[in-house]
Amino acid sequence: MSLGTRIKELRTQKRLKQAELAEIVGLNSYVQIGRYEIGKAKPAADMLSKLAKALETTTDYLVNDDVNDSAVTAQLTDRELLKQFKEVELLNAEDKHLVKTFIDAFLTKRHIQELAK
Repeated sequence: MSLGTRIKELRTQKRLKQAELAEIVGLNSYVQIGRYEIGKAKPAADMLSKLAKALETTTDYLVNDDVNDSAVTAQLTDRELLKQFKEVELLNAEDKHLVKTFIDAFLTKRHIQELAK
């Protein structure tokens, strides 16, 4: 997946229009966001940093996603679950904590059930 595709994917998951993202990162026009997304331009390091912050991700994810994503995919074969984890990653800190608490509670319950057998 290209840098532009990752930017667009994260932007749309956050339900941001190109103009809204441009405003957040301090660009005068949404046109530059479109150029990033279709691969006609690459953001400078400072702009990449602003984009990562606005999209609540890391510059490493934006630039090197193929390596990271394939490593995760190799370990996690359930595509639906992988998609859900990616969506959880975009939640705010409070919601992420809630999801982690639910998962922890379920796994603890399952572990106790296994011990009781």
